[in-house]
Amino acid sequence: MSTLFLRTLREDPAEAEVPSHRLLLRAGYIRRAAPGGYTWLPLGKLVLDRVTDVVREEMAAIGGQEVHFPILLPREPYEVSGRWTEYGEDIFTLKDRRGADHLLAPTHEEMFALLVRDTLSSYRDFPVILYQVQTKFRDETRPRAGLLRGREFLMKDSYSFDLSDDGLRAAYEKHRDAYRRIFERLGLDHVIVTATSGAMGGRVSEEFLAPTPVGEDTFVTCAACGYAANTEAVTTPAPPPGDVAGHPPTQVHDTPDTPTIESLVNVANARRLGGRDDWTAADTLKNVVVTVTRPGSEQPELLVIGVPGDREVDLKRVAAALHPARVALFDRFEERPELVRGYIGPQVLGRLGIRYLVDPRVVPGTAWLTGANEPGRHAVNVVCGRDFVPDGTIEAAEVRSGDPCPACPSGTLTVRRGIEIGHIFQLGRRFTDAFEVDALGPDGKPIRVTMGSYGIGISRAVAAIAEQHHDERGLIWPAEVAPCDVHVVAAGKGPQTEAALDLGKQLAAHGLRVLVDDRTHVSAGVKFTDAELIGIPRAVVVGRRLADGYVEVRDRASGDRAELPVGEVLDHLRGGVG
Repeated sequence: MSTLFLRTLREDPAEAEVPSHRLLLRAGYIRRAAPGGYTWLPLGKLVLDRVTDVVREEMAAIGGQEVHFPILLPREPYEVSGRWTEYGEDIFTLKDRRGADHLLAPTHEEMFALLVRDTLSSYRDFPVILYQVQTKFRDETRPRAGLLRGREFLMKDSYSFDLSDDGLRAAYEKHRDAYRRIFERLGLDHVIVTATSGAMGGRVSEEFLAPTPVGEDTFVTCAACGYAANTEAVTTPAPPPGDVAGHPPTQVHDTPDTPTIESLVNVANARRLGGRDDWTAADTLKNVVVTVTRPGSEQPELLVIGVPGDREVDLKRVAAALHPARVALFDRFEERPELVRGYIGPQVLGRLGIRYLVDPRVVPGTAWLTGANEPGRHAVNVVCGRDFVPDGTIEAAEVRSGDPCPACPSGTLTVRRGIEIGHIFQLGRRFTDAFEVDALGPDGKPIRVTMGSYGIGISRAVAAIAEQHHDERGLIWPAEVAPCDVHVVAAGKGPQTEAALDLGKQLAAHGLRVLVDDRTHVSAGVKFTDAELIGIPRAVVVGRRLADGYVEVRDRASGDRAELPVGEVLDHLRGGVG
C-alpha cells in the first residue's frame, strides 16, 4: 500500500447519494471523471475484471464465442432497424468530418445480425452464440447514484442465432441458467421478473433484479404463487362489466375549490352528493393529460388517461405501454382552455378529438364521480359505456402492495425495489427480418434465422454487489470478486513491517492475491479503518504478538478473529488445504 495508487476518504463525498457510490468513492475504487462517467482506479479495476472473468467463464460454458465491435457506429444499420428514431434522445449522435451521421452504441443487435448474415450461410453453421464485453453509451437525462445510472457503462451483450423457435427457446434457457450461476457466484441476491421489451423488441423478456431499497426498478412478488414482474409489466385484473342502464342520470354539482381528489371527496361527503356520504377516492375518476410524441415526429398529441382517484399515474408504466413514443405530463393548459385543469371529465373528450385511455378497472357499467369540464364543478353518476366510451385501456396506474395477483386467485402483491443487473429477450425475427439474415436449409431453401439478446451490466453489477455487501464501516466483498484474497496489515513500527511483507510474499507464492499495508507514516488505527473500508474478505494483522510467533486473522464479513502461529496462517486461509 505504500506504492498503491490509492487515496481513501474519511468523509462521505457530497455528490454520493447511495451506499455503493459513497463507499466506492471513499475506498478509492472509482473517481468521477464526468457526469455519469467514472474512472476505475487500480482496486476498482481489479474488481471489475474479476466480475468480467466470471461472466466470461459462464458464457464459455454455454458455448459463447467472444467478438468485439467498434463503439462508434454508422447511422445506416440503425435506420434499417428503425431504432435511430426509436431511441430518440437516449443515444449520443454525432457527425464525422464528411457530415456522415454516427452514434455511440447503446447496444449492438444490428451489428451482430449483419455479422452473422455476412459470415454464415448454411444450416450447418447454426446454432451459434456470440458475445462481447464492451463500453456502452446512453444519454441519461439525469445521471445519478454513481455506477447505477451512468451515461457510460461496461456491459456484456450476447446474441443467439437459431433456425427455429424451439432453438431460440433453448438458447434463452441456456442464458437464463448461466445468468443464475453468474449472479450466485458474484454473491448477488437476485429475483427473476417478467419485464417489458422496450426498444429491444420481442415478445418474451425477463429482468434479473438485485433487491435493494435504493434500486430504481420497482417490481412485485406474490408469496402465494411465486409470480414476479417489473411493475411496468404487471397487468390489472378487470372487474366484470355492469349494467350500463342501471344507474341514475348524471348530475352536475358545484364543487368550488376542489382541484384535488382529497378535497373533492371531503366536499362530496359533506354535501351528500348523489345522496351519499361514503365517497372514497376509489369512487372518483382522475383524468391526467399527457403528451405523446411518436418517433420521428416533433408534433406531440394529447392523450388523457383515466384512473381511479385513489391511484397515481405511473409515467414509467405509461411510457412502457406506449413505447416507442415519448411521454410527458401536459402543463400548458392556457393553450387548451377547453381542458379545465382539476375539473376534467371524460364526457367531452370524444367531441374534442382527444384520445382517452382508461385503467382496466374502468369497465362498462361502472359509475364515477369526476370532473364536469367546468371550473369548480363535478358530476356524479358518470357511467362508462353510457356517458363516455374510452378508446381503450392502458396499464398506467401505480401498482401497490396488497393489489390482487394477476396470476393466481388468492395471492396479493408485495412491491419491492431492485437494481437491474441483467435482461434477456427472445427477439424473434425483428432484426433478422430487417437485415434478411437467412441460412440455406438442407433442401436448398432459405430459412429465416431467429435471434435472442442477453445483457449483463458488468459495471452496474459491481455497484449492486457493493449495495448488498457493506456495513457502517465499509465494503465487504464476496471472495469471488474481491480485489485481493488477503489484506496483511503491519500494526507496529518495529519488525512488523518486514514480517508483513515476508508473509505477503509467502501467501502470494501459494496462489493467494495479497495486499500488504506496509505504510510507516500512518497509525495502526488508520490502517484498520482503511482495511474495513476497502473490504477485502480476510485480514492478517501482524502486531504485538509477532515476537511470540503469532498473528491475528480477521474475517471481514463475520467479524470473527483468531490468533494463529505464523506457520499455520496459509493452511487456515486456504481452508486447511496444503
